[in-house]
Amino acid sequence: MRIVFMGTPDFAVPTLGALVEAGHDLVAAYTQPPRRAGRGKKLQPSAVQIAAEEQGIEVRSPASLKDVGAQADFAALDADVAVVAAYGLILPRAVLDAPKHGCLNVHASLLPKWRGAAPIQRSILAGDSATGVTIMQMEAGLDTGPMLRVVRTDVDGKTAGELTAELAELGAAAMVETLADLPSHDARPQNDAAATHAPKIDKAEAAIDWAKPAGQIERQVRAFAPFPGAWFALDGDRVKVLAAQVVAREGKPGTVLDDAFTIACGYAALRPTRLQRAGKPTMNAEDFLRGKPVASGTQL
Repeated sequence: MRIVFMGTPDFAVPTLGALVEAGHDLVAAYTQPPRRAGRGKKLQPSAVQIAAEEQGIEVRSPASLKDVGAQADFAALDADVAVVAAYGLILPRAVLDAPKHGCLNVHASLLPKWRGAAPIQRSILAGDSATGVTIMQMEAGLDTGPMLRVVRTDVDGKTAGELTAELAELGAAAMVETLADLPSHDARPQNDAAATHAPKIDKAEAAIDWAKPAGQIERQVRAFAPFPGAWFALDGDRVKVLAAQVVAREGKPGTVLDDAFTIACGYAALRPTRLQRAGKPTMNAEDFLRGKPVASGTQL
């Protein structure tokens, strides 16, 4: 099939690669423009731009697709279908309707649950036992289109980073399978009454409140690992917690209960196992405490 690919971050790269491997004709890759990042604030191309250029695929990076000229350029590609994976820009109706079979999206949730920008993080925060990938026919609403294929996986204590990598691979395989029988594939409408929203993560959500139950904080740690990282303040510095376990201990919330850095919460306690101080590498709790001892009884 003649395919226009639309994606930006690492999550989208496995789908791009799977389409190439399956023998499809990728006539262009749309991705968000390079962003300034790093210490030098140099322009950095997206993961999709890098992957597409390695495959010799034409890369297009319009700042918006609302412009009539950009829409005409897209339609001129005469695509059979557009495949979208975490592109990050709104697709106007003219773009949605241009390919013969419309636009198909790789969405990282079991729709209609967790429509929106941060489905993986919201699923972990909510304590879902399972999540997955939905291949969806895109329409004007926010992730409201009919579903063509659904693949499930257990959350099973995984971090957002681990789930993102797993769902990226599952989504790539599911998209290739969907395209193989696309002309005759039946699409199922979503149950709008069961829909939940997954808004973009606000960095303020990463601050740990020790008055919350330890289980809720542990989910917060996994949902924000590796980025932005759940954190607490210690001697005026931010310390990120990138892995932790719940411990059956009680005490005043925020109190360090022992030399193993067990911290009392609103219910039970949390023991960080991987931490990171500002400007320092990630380290296990033992190494962290050697460099920054925290005495039992300390109030965080």
